[in-house]
Amino acid sequence: MQRINICGIKIDNVSLDEAVRAISAIVQSRKPSYIVTPNVDHIVKLQKDPEFRDIYSNAALVLPDGMPLLWAAKFLGTLLKEKISGSDLFPRLCEAAAEKGYKVFFLGGREGAAARSAEVLKAEYQKLNVAGTYCPPFGFEQNEAENDKIVQMIKTASPDVLFVGLGAPKQEKWIYKYKDRYQAPLSIGIGASFEFMAGMVRRAPIWMQKSGLEWFWRLMMEPARLWKRYLIDDMLFFRLILKQKISRAHPLN
Repeated sequence: MQRINICGIKIDNVSLDEAVRAISAIVQSRKPSYIVTPNVDHIVKLQKDPEFRDIYSNAALVLPDGMPLLWAAKFLGTLLKEKISGSDLFPRLCEAAAEKGYKVFFLGGREGAAARSAEVLKAEYQKLNVAGTYCPPFGFEQNEAENDKIVQMIKTASPDVLFVGLGAPKQEKWIYKYKDRYQAPLSIGIGASFEFMAGMVRRAPIWMQKSGLEWFWRLMMEPARLWKRYLIDDMLFFRLILKQKISRAHPLN
């Protein structure tokens, strides 16, 4: 499988259909594994967070979440086949799970989002087996008793696929820390996807998603929370891409 280097992060060059097939093979291997879906914000965070980078280096699949990564790849002289965001992958994997008889578990999101997502998806895919949903309390990751309870909850439910909606890098760090204890064959962090599926948060129109403006839509929806991320922190991404372009044009002798 070809991997494309963007800012030091090696991203799998696959289509959505190819990713779903690869994920099915991962599930069937039964070894606790996980997937990451880098976007611009992840790339920036990875520059200063060694733990996050270590998590990325051990992921079974690294899938490009966002048109800016596809544009960056093209600017660097390579091509990524397709944007594969967690919010697009979530329903596709649930569809595949329904077809193949996999059990799924939804962890995270705001109160009621995971349970409502389960209702929506089971109405769409009637054979979908949602083995459980749980919305942990704020700050739960610091509470070992709560984490032990969640791990046991997942172990008892025995899902084939665990979807975790806690935001990055919290969701990836939680998965990495506990995956060998709860033993789900596949885990994936999906950010705000429960809220999107439940209708609690409106996702950008399709034309904005395809044109790379989903970030702008989210900024308009939650300006107080997201303005610094998108307008200040994530600007580093463009400097990193330019630096990589220059280094390729003028390699060290």
